[in-house]
Amino acid sequence: MHKLTAVAHRGDPYRVRENTIGSLRAALDRGADAVEIDVRLTRDDVPVLLHDRTLKRLWEHDRPLRSLSADEVRGLTDGGVPTLAEALRATDGHRLMLDLPGTREVHVARRIVDVVRECGAQDRVYYCADATAMLAVRGADPSAEIALTWTTLAPPRPTLLDAVKPRWLNYRFGLIDKNLADRTHADGYLISVWTPDTRRSMRRLAALGVDSITTNRVDVLCALRAQARQLPE
Repeated sequence: MHKLTAVAHRGDPYRVRENTIGSLRAALDRGADAVEIDVRLTRDDVPVLLHDRTLKRLWEHDRPLRSLSADEVRGLTDGGVPTLAEALRATDGHRLMLDLPGTREVHVARRIVDVVRECGAQDRVYYCADATAMLAVRGADPSAEIALTWTTLAPPRPTLLDAVKPRWLNYRFGLIDKNLADRTHADGYLISVWTPDTRRSMRRLAALGVDSITTNRVDVLCALRAQARQLPE
């Protein structure tokens, strides 16, 4: 099997609550090459790990994150929502894929990029999200590694690719077929996909030559990858 990067989606969410330090560590213990996390800002512009706009789904507080200070978030979740800085320290030496849901302004991206820089983690962090968010990241850090999330079969416009300068194109896994995989590689981009959780889907994508799979079941992906390496050429 070609080199396939195993990315844990929000950590190890089937076993440990997503986007927590425990979930990140569990994913790395299970063999993940990288962990994808979601990053948003609190009212006082502290980047923390949370996918949703509010704390309701995970923490049972129907409060918008943007209306709360970092200290208030810490109190409401008993410290369960880590800051980005805490997550970077807890995963020292490992890759993190930062998803920026809802990011529309350069100052939000700049704050997140600044924390990555302050933690000395630029070389092990890369970013994913839609075009608007990734344009904001590119504006904040001309050297950032970017995986542009794309959700249609129509290719990104050349002008957009020139502006974002992604290393990866990040597709919903059901969109990928041989034609799309071949075209993306021929255009010089690596392919990342999200979020297949069945062995069948993982095997199909690996056979198509995708470069990275983001999954909620990273242990299953790592086991399949190990089995493939043991097969004779």
